[in-house]
Amino acid sequence: MSSTYELIARAIIERQQVLCFYQGHPRAICPAILGHTNGQEYTLAFQFAGGSSKGLPPEGEWKCFKLAEMSNVELRIGEWHEGSSHRERQQCVKVVDLDVNPFSPYEPRRRVQSKSRSVRPKP
Repeated sequence: MSSTYELIARAIIERQQVLCFYQGHPRAICPAILGHTNGQEYTLAFQFAGGSSKGLPPEGEWKCFKLAEMSNVELRIGEWHEGSSHRERQQCVKVVDLDVNPFSPYEPRRRVQSKSRSVRPKP
């Protein structure tokens, strides 16, 4: 596991925001799912601030991040942001190691204890 993977796992467990640079843009995200796709580390996260090549809607949006492309990654205590529920299964992380949702349908290898209320990212 990379050091970025360990930071993202900590952010999920402790419900902390993540600040980073990704594909040339500063990002502020709340990661929800962490694991691997085709041997690469990925996280599905809700981006609530920062930039994007396509722009970021004012309400934020769910995005898939390849951890190897993230830099200057740091954790920050702040409000936990989550998007609205979705009807489609997430396709970002094929082998789920950790899911912020205590009712995860993805059979994660590790479970997160709910801090205050259940968070249900992309079922």
